Amino acid sequence: MDYDAQLKLQAWLDGELPEPDTREMAKRLERDAEAAALARELRNTRQALAGLEADVRLPESREFFWSKIERELRRLETPGPERASSPLLARWRRFLVPASGIALVGFVGLLALQQGGGLRLSGGTEMETTLADTGAFTYRDYSAGATLVWLSYPAEDEAADDEVGIVE
Repeated sequence: MDYDAQLKLQAWLDGELPEPDTREMAKRLERDAEAAALARELRNTRQALAGLEADVRLPESREFFWSKIERELRRLETPGPERASSPLLARWRRFLVPASGIALVGFVGLLALQQGGGLRLSGGTEMETTLADTGAFTYRDYSAGATLVWLSYPAEDEAADDEVGIVE
């Protein structure tokens, strides 16, 4: 039984259907067992609820009570005052404050990783020169697992001094 037929059945039980529809619903109840079962269930529910209806008295008249409800509904439907547009700085601040916080956390994290030795920004390579001996140069490539030490003897400075000494 579809939804519209159920609503018609409820209207029939409440005596709200026009005469031609009332006759049609009576015929349908005779031939449709599902509709007849639903009608019985709705009648039983109505009888069960009939004794539970309390005689509720309002402190004001019915018209006044409903007029209060209507006024409240109208008040809720009226639009409130328009929000004043926020200044440009306030709108940017809503974006910049969280973005700068995220950038600061990222920067501190990168700094901590680099200081702890957990992050090499040079792609896994390291170059080293010794100040005591300027003729040696060390190159380490961690990704390839290679170390290269370049020795230049005599050191360029010594060779320059020797040449100067010869010319004299």
